Amino acid sequence: MDKKLNRKCERIIGVIGLGYVGLPVAFAFSQKNKVVGFDVNEKRIEELKNGFDYTNEICQEELSKQTIDFTHQLEDLESVNFFIITVPTPIDDLKRPDLSLLYAASKTVGQVLKKGDVVVFESTVYPGVTEDHCLPILEETSKLKLGDFKIGYSPERINPGDKEHTFSKIKKVVSACDDEATEIIAETYGAVVDAGLFKASSIKVAEAAKIIENTQRDLNISLMNELALI
Repeated sequence: MDKKLNRKCERIIGVIGLGYVGLPVAFAFSQKNKVVGFDVNEKRIEELKNGFDYTNEICQEELSKQTIDFTHQLEDLESVNFFIITVPTPIDDLKRPDLSLLYAASKTVGQVLKKGDVVVFESTVYPGVTEDHCLPILEETSKLKLGDFKIGYSPERINPGDKEHTFSKIKKVVSACDDEATEIIAETYGAVVDAGLFKASSIKVAEAAKIIENTQRDLNISLMNELALI
């Protein structure tokens, strides 16, 4: 039987990966929660601590006022009970998805994962990756089983460089391994996303929604480029 999680506990947010997706997520949650921002790139961490963001998603003035605990040290994640993984998923030379960073992030979280924790993936993946690839890594590394902790998927919808449609102003798709986890994830994101939420029926549906959104965007860009040539 699934173990019940404490829905009323304080959510300490850990954002894994602080690129153009992760940093705005960490910044938004820091307005309401304690946030640990983790990245394996030590230079990136030092720059953020000094108020510099090379992605230009967060300005220096905003960074100087933030309360995020930026770190590359694994032990700083031990207090986190709500993990959000936002690492990139590029493609290789053969146009195949390169999930190595996602696997590495899953292993990192697995090393500090505790009973009652929640792990949400935001990285762009094809349907099945969260449950069939990332979950086994979490279980193997943590020596826990699904039910001891919960997983979910909430696709990133950040539009890089767009200062109008920011993280809190874009409707958030959320999904999870069961109804209880869906409610926990929805409540947590709902506290910082003003545009509202859509609860997908399953993790695979949410993963597919992200692929469809990316496909639609890329097709529209391609069409406009062709029309421009004409």
